[in-house]
Formats: sequence, C-alpha cells, structure tokens
Amino acid sequence: MGLTGLVALAVFVLPGPGSENVYENPVQRGMGFQPMKHRQDADATTSHGQDVRAISHTRSETQRPVILKLGHGLDISHPVHKAMVFMAERVKEKSGARMQVQIFPSEQLGNEKECIEALQLGYLAMTKTSSAPMESFVPQMQVFGIPYLFRDSEHFWQVLSGPIGKRILLAGESKRLRGLCYYDAGARSFYTKKPINKPSDLAGMKIRVQNSIMSMKMVQAMGGSPTPVPWGELYTALDQGVVDGAENNSPSFRTSRHYEVCPYYCLDEHTCLPDILVIGTRVWNRLSPGEQRILQEAADESVAYQRKIWAEAEEKDLETVRQQGVAISRPDKAPFRESVRTVWKEFEGTEIGGLIRQIQEVQ
Repeated sequence: MGLTGLVALAVFVLPGPGSENVYENPVQRGMGFQPMKHRQDADATTSHGQDVRAISHTRSETQRPVILKLGHGLDISHPVHKAMVFMAERVKEKSGARMQVQIFPSEQLGNEKECIEALQLGYLAMTKTSSAPMESFVPQMQVFGIPYLFRDSEHFWQVLSGPIGKRILLAGESKRLRGLCYYDAGARSFYTKKPINKPSDLAGMKIRVQNSIMSMKMVQAMGGSPTPVPWGELYTALDQGVVDGAENNSPSFRTSRHYEVCPYYCLDEHTCLPDILVIGTRVWNRLSPGEQRILQEAADESVAYQRKIWAEAEEKDLETVRQQGVAISRPDKAPFRESVRTVWKEFEGTEIGGLIRQIQEVQ
C-alpha cells in the first residue's frame, strides 16, 4: 500500500462521545484533501477492518488510551517481529493498558521506504526498517553499509549501545524521524543460483540489493551488478530470473523461502546492517514525557530479548535451509575485504570517514 492509500485510509477520527480529531494533517489539505468532520470509521481501516490511524485516542477525555500504529515488512515468524510484539506487550503492561502498540506486519501498510515517509508525514506512528533504506533520510546511517566495518559481534554492539550509536539514532530528528533502538539483523551474505566462492564469481550477476547507495557501491566493487528490488517482490524476481541472487541474513533467507530458488548460500558476511525501530517525531512530540519514557523503556527491554532469540534463530535457520538442500559455504573473506577497499577510500576526509575512524577506535 502506498502513501496515497494511507492518506485515504486514516487520519481523522469520527467525532462522537469521547473522541476527537486527533490529527489534523496540513499536508493532506495541501494535497487538495479537506478534513471530513463526519467521515465514517470504516474509512480508517484496512480491508480486514483494522484501524490504521497513526495515533488514536478512545474512551473518555481522562481515560483515553494512546494507540500507536507500527507497520513493517517482516513475516510474523521472524525474530525481529517477535521482539516488536514483546515491546508492545511491555508498553501495555507498563502503562496499565493506557498505551497500546498495534503491529501491522508483512508490508500491510507499505514497504520500508513508504513507511518511513508515512512517519514523516504523520500517517503512521512507528516502523521497523533496516539501516539501508534510512540512508536516504539520515546520511549518517551510510556508515553501517561500509563492508567489513565491524571486527565482530561484540564490537558491533559496543558501537551501537555507546555514544556513536545513540547519536546516529537521533540524527534523523530534523527529518522527523527518531530512532528508538537497534535490533540485531546479523551479518548479510550472498545467496545465489550458482556457487560464489570469491568476488570474481559475482561478475555478470544481477544481485538484488536494498534501496541503498552503500549496498550498490559494495556489489559494484565486488564485480556484480546491483539491482534494487522491493523485498516483497524479491521471490518472484528470483524465480523469474530478473535477478540472479540477493544478500541477507539466515532468518530472512529462511522465512522468505528464497532458498527454494537460490540453492547456494555463501557466508562472506560482508555487512552488519542493524534493524532500527523508528517513531515519527510528529507522533513522539504529542506523547507526554511519561508516555515517551514508557515507550523508550519497552523498546530498550525488547533489544535484550531480541538479541537472545536472534542468536537462536540464526543457527536454527541455517540448519533448516541446509536440510532443504542449500549448499552453505564459508569462503576466505580476505579477497572480499580487498575488493571493497575502494569503498572505504571514497569516504576519506568526509563525515562518514570520520565516523569510520571513531568506530574503529571503539574497543
């Protein structure tokens, strides 16, 4: 569903006992839409009857629960989705049900880019996105796309949980995007229709990448042909030969069933792109300080839970795809590192280059 659909679906609340117009959207009026004071509630629901207003208040003026809408593209069996469910449960518990987070998975409310834009405009409260699509909105996020930047998982989490990671989370506030937390999305590796053992094996291959400048630079440096394809369209693109392969972590490889069309998984582990839970500042600034605290605490608690179930899922999902006939290889990473040195050099003397140095200095 695109932004037009989100606009049409839900911004205004049906006036009535205990209700109010919770979001008068100036952008909507600017696009030629006028507030409809007596709009039916059905206009604010999906075809399944789900309310998709960014933020809703119900009940009496003094007992209105705040309902935040969260849209993302993952399957409900994915460990990151499970972490967001955990976060939503903690929000409800901590607030005594005065705050609720309603989750819409599997791109029900749009792909990653569409959901990010919906946050900026206030049509959606929260989303989960990879750091890659965020590069277009928050340039500092490009640093996560530098291949082989992190020494290991411990280094990765020291950076994300420290001052650098926290600063990058808030770097998008001027673009109406506030990061709440990072989720582990593991290391990304290539899965393809033919074996990949060294960078030169990618020559002439169309590799699906996210809508990310850094991902495109990396695949080009390795000799492949980067081809952006929306996640929800990737299975068909692989099956029909639009692309020859893709790159992702093992839980996403398994839950997407891409192993059915890509029988080779090369664990070169070229990047560690975190997933990010983001809230639009249009919605964040409408929350009271107490509500902000509850939401942030719940997000922080969900990180520890997600890291635990992620580690379990990675090994389990690797074994699952192996049993499905996928050939899993662990190549020498040195040639891959060498092939992307040009990407590193490109950012010398820039803000991203400065971030790279700061990250390398973290012990």
